[in-house]
Amino acid sequence: MAALKVILIILFVAVCVALTVIILFQEGNSAGLGSLSGQKLETYWSKNKKRSREGLLVRLTAALVVVFFLIAALLNTAWF
Repeated sequence: MAALKVILIILFVAVCVALTVIILFQEGNSAGLGSLSGQKLETYWSKNKKRSREGLLVRLTAALVVVFFLIAALLNTAWF
C-alpha cells in the first residue's frame, strides 16, 4: 500500500503543476466597457472559440480538475 500512496502523491504533484501551468497559459476574460451595457458582440472568434487553442486549454483544465479532486479524495481516505 505504501508504494501506491507514493505513486498517487507523485501523480498528484504532477497534476498540480500541470494545472498551474495551464491556468497561466489561459487568456484573461476581459470584456471591456461593452460588458457594462450588457451587449454581447458575436464575432467569428467567439463562435469558434471551442475549436481554438483557448478552447483546448479550457477542456484540459476541466479534465485535470476532475483528476485533481479524485486523487485528493483517494489520498484522504483511510485506506492508506
